[in-house]
Order: sequence, then C-alpha cells, then structure tokens
Amino acid sequence: MSTSIYARRFLAAVFAVTFLLALAASHASAQAVTPTPQQQLGSNVFFDTNLSEPAGQGCVSCHHPAFGFADPDQNLPVSEGVMPGRFGTRNSPSAAYAAFFPTFTLKGGILGGQFWDGRAADLTEQAKGPFLNPVEMNNTSQAQVIGKIALAAYASLFEQVCGPNAFDPANTEISYNCMAASIAAFEGTSELNKFTSKFDAYLAGLYALTPQEDQGRRLFSTSGKCAHCHIDNGKPVVFTDFKFHNIGLPTNREYPFSLLNPIPIDRGLGGFLNDPRQDGKFKNPHLRNIALTAPYMHNGVLKTLKQVVHFYNTRDVLAPCDPALGNLDPGFSITCWAAPEIPQTMDSSFLGDLRLTDAEEDAVVAFMMTFTDGFMP
Repeated sequence: MSTSIYARRFLAAVFAVTFLLALAASHASAQAVTPTPQQQLGSNVFFDTNLSEPAGQGCVSCHHPAFGFADPDQNLPVSEGVMPGRFGTRNSPSAAYAAFFPTFTLKGGILGGQFWDGRAADLTEQAKGPFLNPVEMNNTSQAQVIGKIALAAYASLFEQVCGPNAFDPANTEISYNCMAASIAAFEGTSELNKFTSKFDAYLAGLYALTPQEDQGRRLFSTSGKCAHCHIDNGKPVVFTDFKFHNIGLPTNREYPFSLLNPIPIDRGLGGFLNDPRQDGKFKNPHLRNIALTAPYMHNGVLKTLKQVVHFYNTRDVLAPCDPALGNLDPGFSITCWAAPEIPQTMDSSFLGDLRLTDAEEDAVVAFMMTFTDGFMP
C-alpha cells in the first residue's frame, strides 16, 4: 500500500476524531446554556400539571417533548381535557418551533399567528387560552390560576420575574400576562427548537442522505410540489410559508367527533375573521419533527405520513368514498377519499393529481423522516 494512501487514511481518521470532539463540545455547550429567570419560570409553568381544575393537566399534557411537543395520545384525533369526556375539536399542534411563526397580520397577505386559525396573535396570547378553556385545563378565572402558582415550589421565582406584588389580587391580570409571556419565552429556547436532525447535519455537510432520502429531497421541491407551501429555503428552515390553506380535507367522523350530532363544519380562518372567502383555511404547519406528531391536519383525519403524501398525490384521482360513511369508509385513503368539508375555497394548484408512484411517495416520506431532532452523526 502506498504512503499516500496511508497518509489519506490518517488524515481522514484525524478529521473524524476532530469532528466528533467538536460535535460533542458543541452539544455540551448547547446543553449548558443557562435559561433566564423568565425562561425558567415558563418551563416550570409549562410542565406543572397542578394548574388545571382539578389538578392533572398542564401544557405538557398536550405538548410532550417525546412527541415533538405535540399530543402523546396518538390514538385520538383531538385531545381530552382534564375533565373526562371533554374534548377539543382540533388536533394539538406542535409547540416546538412555534416561536418562528410571525405575529398574525392581514397586511400583504394573511399569515402568522398561533392556533390553527391564527386567532392568537403570538405565543404570549396563545398561552393565555388553555388555562381558562373548559375543554382543556378548566379554570374559571385568571385569579384561580395565579392562586395555584402562589402555592407552587417556584412561587418565589414567579415574584422575581413578575414583581414582588405578583400575588396581590389587584395585580392578577398583570401577573397572568407575565405568566403567559414566560411560557412564550420558554418556547423560544433551544429545548423546543433544537435543529439537531439528519436534515440539519446534511445542510452542514455532516450527513449524506441515503438514495431514497435524496430522491425524496428532489421530489419535495419538484414534482411533489411540497416546497411551494413548505418552503425549504428559509433561514432557518422550518418548512412553512406561515400562510393559511384549504387543501380539501374531509370531515373527521371518528370518535370523539362522533359524539357531536351533527358534526359542526370547522370554518378555520374564515370563522375567526368572519370572512367566507377564508373558510376552510388553516395554518400551514412547520414540518420539524413531523414523524413524531401523528395524527395529522387540524382534525387529525390523516394518520400517517404515507397517508398524508398519498392524499396530496391522489386527492383528485381516487373515487369518492360513500357519502354516508365519509372517512369511516373501509376504502378511505386506499380506493377513495371522502368529500372535502369546504370545497368552495379549496386549493387545487399544488396538489390533487401529482402522479407520483408509490415508491416516490415513500421517498418523500423518507425525506421528511430526516426532520426529526436528536440525530448524532
């Protein structure tokens, strides 16, 4: 064997060891970042399951770290609140990477905001809602929430962040707003926004996509048309245009929606703005950790990433399902698709008949699987 080959192998080994040491140091540095008092308070509140009525549910109950900060109960399309049998009507979106969504605006095109319909302008406004929602944490007043925090182990930290008179009843609204702002501050930390996926390693030149993943990457931006709405050239890349779209999803008739008779039509953005032109449009979610956050869409009607890609690919190709059964038709997603809930504003520009093969659908799914955080080269 020639000396030059030995030299190249030696240099490659040195590079590999150097890279791994640098990666380990970088990872340790990222983990060692000390949160601000406000961020720490937000974390304490986020993970506290004693702030509901009765106790037993917190933000973490529907936004769990192991599930991409989405609902850990993936057998239901929507979340059950602290009161048994009370369910929301929408799938819990991921709280991770939500900090990258801009403040809701109507200027220059409708975009941004929080919740599926954008009704909360930002994360602070969003954080105020679940505590007082009867189908979520079920408190009856802001004072009830603040009173529970006064009994928590982190009550002194709350006073440090929100003021020495934070538990004075006269300051309840100010304290409640401070609590919500602290949750928003926590949601902006690297604990929720890691950027440690295979895709990030690929962007950094530290991971080579498999042939299937690379095929999916190319399809994502070409014939798959995913990147028209889940743009992949942002800085940083979170795979969304932050806008609202009606992709023609059907009504979800499975439990617990089946408890409602009739199942109400969800107008989405149109309901929030009271504008029929926006009916059926919902926030375009980011795709970070998408493999962990099933089921999918605002009503959880699609169960797997394969089913999602197949819907985009064949929505206008497969036969209509039995109208009496809708998505409960045994052929749903296989031989038929149920009728769209609101067809009037449905987008047909970038989906419906993409003419992808089954293998190409699998490739797109494989590429999206690279968006999951926690990868170590």
